[in-house]
Amino acid sequence: MKKSDVPQDESNLEKADLRELCYAVDENGEYVTQHTTGWDPKTIALNNAIDAIKERVENARAKVLAKETSPIEYYMELNKMDLSVLASYVGMWKWRVKRHFKPSVFKKLSRRTLQKYADTFDITIDQLQNIES
Repeated sequence: MKKSDVPQDESNLEKADLRELCYAVDENGEYVTQHTTGWDPKTIALNNAIDAIKERVENARAKVLAKETSPIEYYMELNKMDLSVLASYVGMWKWRVKRHFKPSVFKKLSRRTLQKYADTFDITIDQLQNIES
């Protein structure tokens, strides 16, 4: 794309006073860097992804409040993690972390295990155990 054609559409970058760096072709046919505030298709895709994440977080929160899952699943979603990522951060097998999603198992976790999760989510054990309604 030509340097003059680099889109400068309204986006979340612009609202945060940020710009993205991309490559374009100048008048001499050379590749140069050019800043952009964003472009509509990318903004739409990012907004859809953010909405999907928010929905997953709210679903996990509702499941915690209904005692269908433990707060670990909620905080995993809130921190934009998946089971594999969370398991690697806490140094446990995925099946073990998934087992900790069960409220009955979560209640019996040791303080040491709870601390691993709390440290991973950068919260206190009390915050991990008590999600406000």
